[in-house]
Amino acid sequence: MADEADRFTTMYDACRGRVWAYVVSRAGRQVADEVVSETFTIAWRRRAEMPRAELPWLLGVARNVLRETVRAEVRRASFAAELREWTERSDRGSAEDIADDVADRSALLTALASLPEDDREVLILAAWQGFSPAEAAQVVGCTSAAMRVRLHRARKRLTRAVEATAGPSAAAVRRRVQLVREEV
Repeated sequence: MADEADRFTTMYDACRGRVWAYVVSRAGRQVADEVVSETFTIAWRRRAEMPRAELPWLLGVARNVLRETVRAEVRRASFAAELREWTERSDRGSAEDIADDVADRSALLTALASLPEDDREVLILAAWQGFSPAEAAQVVGCTSAAMRVRLHRARKRLTRAVEATAGPSAAAVRRRVQLVREEV
């Protein structure tokens, strides 16, 4: 174990500056420290898999960590924009619109909860996590083509579940389901 720690420390000392420079060149100084830290945490956990040429492997890990960091930031920004929109509607005095949105969202979540776990998983990966069908397929362990079929079927089941649970307001909720389709 001490030998592994020494090898890792040597590798860290040799590569940290170049990994940091790579991340700075792609995303700036603000996120570099966090991404580099996460990169070397992953490297430590996967040190048995690390090839002898560590730097290219580390840069690949840093690239993936950076991509996930950017995705998370996009999700946070999207959520913040949605909250701002609701707040602005409220400021304009249209509380009915917010109530409708809450009811629609509740109906959609109820319909989603009624689906089988496999359907919920692929819909959440695609719509909420923002994964492409290829990325979602990798998570689930199937082919991209199979994931596209699973997504199509899950969306159809979700639409039927929305119509069953939402009743008269199903049209508005169907619009939300359509937005889920467009996102994916």
